[in-house]
Amino acid sequence: MPKLKEKQKAIQLRKKGYSYSEILKEIYVAKSTLSLWLREVGLSKKQEQRLTDKKLASMKRGWESCRRKKILITEEIKHKAEEEVVKLKIDRKELLLIGIALYWCEGHKERDKGSPVEFSNSDPYLIKLFLKWLHDICEVPKKDIIFRIFIHENSRDRLKKVQHYWSGITGFSVEHFLKISWKKHNIKTNRKNVGENYFGVLRVIVKRSTNFNRKIQGWIMGICKSCEVV
Repeated sequence: MPKLKEKQKAIQLRKKGYSYSEILKEIYVAKSTLSLWLREVGLSKKQEQRLTDKKLASMKRGWESCRRKKILITEEIKHKAEEEVVKLKIDRKELLLIGIALYWCEGHKERDKGSPVEFSNSDPYLIKLFLKWLHDICEVPKKDIIFRIFIHENSRDRLKKVQHYWSGITGFSVEHFLKISWKKHNIKTNRKNVGENYFGVLRVIVKRSTNFNRKIQGWIMGICKSCEVV
């Protein structure tokens, strides 16, 4: 009676804690038949735990597969978008407009009494781009640029590392990053850039630049008028 032997084998495997899918790999019967054979087979806590662990492991593999797929799709989208812009070959006119838009979003606006050009950000690429704009488009000499680091006070023991980080990003020597503004640390912060990945916010300041700031405000209004939004 081959079916009886298969049933007995199925029951033995089940008692060892095998899942239905594992048993079906050993015994070629319909799942409905297997279910009928095993409906009265009880499992020990150890066997139940084995099945639970296998389900969790299977779910984890599924999550990892989805995560890897998402990463690949994301990287492909980013790469294609990057190539689209690289092929455009941004010229001086476009860099001028990019810099104006950057300052419009992140720069310090002119006040009644006047204020210098100041640009603050934690993104190293934005800082690099703004410095390139100052140098290549606005022809601001390096000697007229100063920096101030704004960082939480719990990073005092990392100050040298932070200074060297911003020195490497900007191309200015460490001596340009001695001005520090300490911010009170908030334990419940929602910031993602914490710990060793936290380097604070860098403020780029152009000395004696009140009129330059006014000029930038004029450029901003020029963009608004050119785009017919005013």
